Amino acid sequence: MLLDKYNMTQEENVYFAKRNIVDSMWKSANLEGIAITFPETQAIFDGQNVSHLRIDEIQTINNLKHAWQFILSSIDTKIDFNYISSIHSLIGSNIVDSAGKLRIFDVTMGGTNWKPELPSIDKVNILLEKYNNNSVNTDSIITLMCKLMKMQAFNDGNKRTSMLIANHELIKNGKGIISISEENKIEFGTKLIEYYEDDEKLGALKELIFSKCLNGIEK
Repeated sequence: MLLDKYNMTQEENVYFAKRNIVDSMWKSANLEGIAITFPETQAIFDGQNVSHLRIDEIQTINNLKHAWQFILSSIDTKIDFNYISSIHSLIGSNIVDSAGKLRIFDVTMGGTNWKPELPSIDKVNILLEKYNNNSVNTDSIITLMCKLMKMQAFNDGNKRTSMLIANHELIKNGKGIISISEENKIEFGTKLIEYYEDDEKLGALKELIFSKCLNGIEK
């Protein structure tokens, strides 16, 4: 079990998240294969245009901005299926088919022959019930994030949605924020695929996220 790495007040964690929101957006965009610099991400955040990006890439980054703003404005909300759907609706606005609605078709995953089962509200609720009925800490939050990613509940944007849900819970409880940097992108992708194929690999994925992708204010 992962021990808590940070123990901030909620106010401190919200402050830290706001100071790092553009950095988190930039890293999320790079994780999705969008070739953008930090200054360009800042420009889009400030309402400017970046000429070399496609419209859908700019939309992806603006969607991340809106989703971050939403979680920070609803930080005390208890997560449920409707909340997760709301996050995905923001993440997928104008770029993901049926944003906010559960996936109803089989999908294939790049880099593996593994295929996720079709999701259901019951499956999401069982996962959330287990999470909410146990102690909420860094370990349980990262576990929830990984399991949501593996569930592939939506047509696209599952990593972004799952990470934002995890960050909502981390910030609410003063445990930091998660972002995947460029230098950790390949290792993260490799361990995520290994976890998709084998539940026993969950621990290795969680350890990577904890040790290299979780940041906060040291006291």
